[in-house]
Amino acid sequence: MNIETVNEAASFIENKLNEKPSIGLILGSGLGVLADEIENPVTISYKDVPHFPESTVSGHKGQLVIGTLEGKQVIAMQGRFHYYEGYTMKEVTFPVRVMKALGIDDLYVTNAAGGINKDFEPGQLMIIKDHINQMGDNPLIGVNDEEIGVRFPDMSEAYDRNLIKMAQEKADELGLKVEQGVYVGNTGPVYETAAEIRMLRTLGGDAVGMSTVPEVIAANHAGLRVLGISCISNMAAGILDQPLTHDEVIETTSRVREDFLNFVKSVVKSA
Repeated sequence: MNIETVNEAASFIENKLNEKPSIGLILGSGLGVLADEIENPVTISYKDVPHFPESTVSGHKGQLVIGTLEGKQVIAMQGRFHYYEGYTMKEVTFPVRVMKALGIDDLYVTNAAGGINKDFEPGQLMIIKDHINQMGDNPLIGVNDEEIGVRFPDMSEAYDRNLIKMAQEKADELGLKVEQGVYVGNTGPVYETAAEIRMLRTLGGDAVGMSTVPEVIAANHAGLRVLGISCISNMAAGILDQPLTHDEVIETTSRVREDFLNFVKSVVKSA
């Protein structure tokens, strides 16, 4: 990835738009329904965008949807890319670079995650207040392009405090019980063992998933404000005596669809 490939992809998308987006949305497993709420949408398949990877995960449509949501111009990724799909970290985070080039200021990242905190329940939403990178890799490794970001970006406020505060206020107004917690990013594609979950709880993790962390690192590097929202789709290994499946993830996110839609739309409206 370099600034030329980023600009080439951004120019391709920009030529199809009437207005520039100000908010980027990355929609995780089972959460892509939010893109269906976008008005006057321009839909672009990932495979048509220069240098874009293709999403291979069930529950991810693999397309950009650009238009108006709650009066704001947004660009939504209906499905993301994962390290476990075999992509490099730079490929995983390439869309973040492109959205920045298109003019977004804020990035809202959503995911389905396993609950580590025993006080959580499947179907709850969690505002991410911080994360732990357990992926053993980082999208900023390699030569740094100063046109994109500084060599050593600050991650002390990886998730914007003002956006967190605003999101919590919106949840309270809607009467939603929304948690705040620390998200742990693992590579996947396996779910964690019970012993690994006990370790992650000791480290301070509240939820665990296979995405989000690389995108948030890239977003901070690019100077974007970030808000993260997890849907607790299942309790992680060892908490409940049952196997973990991707079908359960999709079923749970479908069940909480209305709360998720209302919450994120309310946040976008207030941005």
